[in-house]
Amino acid sequence: IMEITFEVLKGILDAYTYEVVFVDRTHTVRWMNKTAQKRYEGRVFIGNSLFNCHNEGSKGKIEEFLRRADAGENEMFETYNRKTGEREFFAPVRNDAGEVVGYFERHEAPWDREHAAEPVGDYWLRRI
Repeated sequence: IMEITFEVLKGILDAYTYEVVFVDRTHTVRWMNKTAQKRYEGRVFIGNSLFNCHNEGSKGKIEEFLRRADAGENEMFETYNRKTGEREFFAPVRNDAGEVVGYFERHEAPWDREHAAEPVGDYWLRRI
């Protein structure tokens, strides 16, 4: 049986074609996959606050998403970015006890621009 190590998990996330920037509860960037490192090169740095690259409006939204995650919500739709054509999601990361230890923002190109806010799971369930 293959052991799932940090190296294996890192490899999985580095193979993911969308950026993953993991941030802890203090909004400090702790890790980025290769895609994120390329996209945010020179703008986002491990060890720095995520708020260094977000405006005041975004800070409030992030705090609200974190509050909702603490109340039990999982991945949440943020916005459809018309400039990049991407859907943006807030994805809380939980420990084994279910406590939110951090989060990442997930971006993806929507399959159906008419329903950009639709969660991925709902999209696929509609097609079964």
